[in-house]
Amino acid sequence: MSSLRYERPADPAAAVTVVHETPGAVFLAGGTNLVDHLKLGVATPDLLVDVSHLPLDTVEETADGGIRVGANVRNSDLAAHPFVRRNYPVLSRALLAGASPQLRNTATTGGNLLQRTRCSYFRDVSTPCNKREPGSGCSAIGGYTRYHAILGASEHCVATHPSDMAVALLALDAEVLVLGPDGERAIAVEDFYRLPGDTPERDTVLERDDLIVGVQIPAAQSSLSTYRKVRDRASYAFALVSVAAETTVADGTITGCRIAFGGVAHRPWRAHRAEEALLGQQPSDEVFAAAAEAELADASPLDGNAYKIPLLRRTVVATLRELDERRERGGSA
Repeated sequence: MSSLRYERPADPAAAVTVVHETPGAVFLAGGTNLVDHLKLGVATPDLLVDVSHLPLDTVEETADGGIRVGANVRNSDLAAHPFVRRNYPVLSRALLAGASPQLRNTATTGGNLLQRTRCSYFRDVSTPCNKREPGSGCSAIGGYTRYHAILGASEHCVATHPSDMAVALLALDAEVLVLGPDGERAIAVEDFYRLPGDTPERDTVLERDDLIVGVQIPAAQSSLSTYRKVRDRASYAFALVSVAAETTVADGTITGCRIAFGGVAHRPWRAHRAEEALLGQQPSDEVFAAAAEAELADASPLDGNAYKIPLLRRTVVATLRELDERRERGGSA
């Protein structure tokens, strides 16, 4: 690991100023992702600006029935928060599905959102990677692609986004609260992440000196929500596919639903076509499968990951069936 400098600003505005004025500076929070990249040589900053001590570690209920989560709230604390468990079970389950307990105790809300891909070529500095070194090529295309994207990829990058929490937040219509040199602004999670296009090195719409200060989640539309993650082993593995879903059923008809996928695209994927296919329908496995097919109509699998299409279809059906069975039991978990 190369030598670098370290600063610990007194407040969020000071942290933004330091990064704004210092080329090669990056923010450091829990460090569970950045420190790995420092060791691997993937990240080579000149200055670490430590924001982990800043007073951004509270969970506050908002007037509209939602919550505001500080960027430094640890993943374990957010998953266990009574309001989150009661109103956003999809978020609690997604957080508990991510990493190990030790990492969840360290990882922060803001840092979780900014995780970079676990593509093995991105993490191997001896191989070409457009995300790590723009214009060098994508080693995954024609390479090992079991974990790669089937939706929204480009000829420049087929990597997938690794966060479980971000998938749940997308399904909840959450906003990311960002402090930049010109003040604070809110960005919908759906607008926060980018598809690779011609610039796969940019994961989000953030500028280098933008600091995540929190996440705002509106009131839940339904208490019936869940997160299902399919992976190679039972713990500490990234999603092959995952589904976050929230549904509302009235008089036997689906009147509201929000669905997002993980493990299948460069960003958490909002399943708008599936949602439209479900509205007005009576819950059934056949309806659930048809909704999944509608979303997967434009899927473009690679040689090594075509299995993700039937796997995601079955996972959508199983997730929505679970919510329907919980509804029939009166909403119990």
